[in-house]
Amino acid sequence: MKKLSFLLLGALIASPALATDYDDEYDTYYDDEPSYSAPAATTGARDTYAGFRIHRNEHIAVKYDVHDGHDTDIADDNFGFGLTIGNRLTDNVKIEFETSYTGLAESKHATKFDYDIWSNMLNVNIYKNFGGAVEPYFGLGIGFSGIWGDAGGDTGSSFDLSFAAMAGVNFALNQYIDLNLGLRYVNYGEMKHDGATAKIDATELYIGAAYKFSIFK
Repeated sequence: MKKLSFLLLGALIASPALATDYDDEYDTYYDDEPSYSAPAATTGARDTYAGFRIHRNEHIAVKYDVHDGHDTDIADDNFGFGLTIGNRLTDNVKIEFETSYTGLAESKHATKFDYDIWSNMLNVNIYKNFGGAVEPYFGLGIGFSGIWGDAGGDTGSSFDLSFAAMAGVNFALNQYIDLNLGLRYVNYGEMKHDGATAKIDATELYIGAAYKFSIFK
């Protein structure tokens, strides 16, 4: 996971140079075609997108706070998945709705902890557009998560406020398809057990793809 995080950091650092190289080639290629317009992705012709994401938790953690007792920290590494739909409001701002699933199953102190989380977030991402195919970005998200849990037979569920912070790089393969790679921190909220409270958060590395289309022309 640390290697993947360093890879993402390197991509963020290198993206301006990559974008410049892309832009130079782009300008050279179209020097003889003055009537050619900018790619649709930067002019708003295809300003809506739908896609999917796969993420790896490193790690998703539960702080099991026993009332009048000792805390227990449980961590697990696993995968999750989600769907997104969004809109590019301007060349530098995208807003999207993301729904995703993740979970945790781990045993500690002879107790089995099992949690399922369905998260629904509204994300706002700020992009730096260098005029080419590579766009680094950072964003914030807020929403609600449904949490279902079992701690040694003590079951329960909750619907709690969640928030996230993320950074990544978006790669426009063409005017229809984008790929993105990112790292984010998510606080999913908490769930009440009998005599205890479970607080859940995660650090996630994700990769995704999106199809761009236009609703309004």
